[in-house]
Parts: sequence; C-alpha cells; structure tokens
Amino acid sequence: PVSGVTLTAQPPTGQVAEGDWLVLLCSVATGTGPLSFSWHRQGSPAPLATGPRYELRPAQQRDSGHYHCTATNGDSAANSSSLGVTIL
Repeated sequence: PVSGVTLTAQPPTGQVAEGDWLVLLCSVATGTGPLSFSWHRQGSPAPLATGPRYELRPAQQRDSGHYHCTATNGDSAANSSSLGVTIL
C-alpha cells in the first residue's frame, strides 16, 4: 500500500506575492509499483494536474486556497495533509 504521502512547497511557507512562482512537491515514504500523483484544491472535484510536481507560475490571487496531493499505485491511494497557499 501507499503511505507517508507528503506535500512540500517552495517557498516552504506556501506564501508568495502575486506574479511569483510557487512550486508544490508530492513525495511518498512507502509504496510499490508505478506511482501516479494528482493535485487537488479544496472545493474543486476535478484534479488540477498530475505528476509529483505542481507549479503556479505566475501565481494569481485566485490560486489561494488549500491544496493536497493524492498518490496511487493502482491498488491503493493515500492523500497528503492539506497545505494552505496564500497569494499576496
């Protein structure tokens, strides 16, 4: 099973000025088989993107919100904790 899904941000605070870049990274502590990743924002049912990296460039005011990533290996899936993103 997939476990230990972690979301990190660059910059680590998840806070950037409008027009700057924000990068979100998803990693997995354990999991076998080919892993796939999807990105989600609170209130949005459809995935924003796929892959272990999600970039907001340039970041816009509308990008503020809580994000999480989901990792799956086809048999099981796990979510990261939520990260609050603030665009100043």
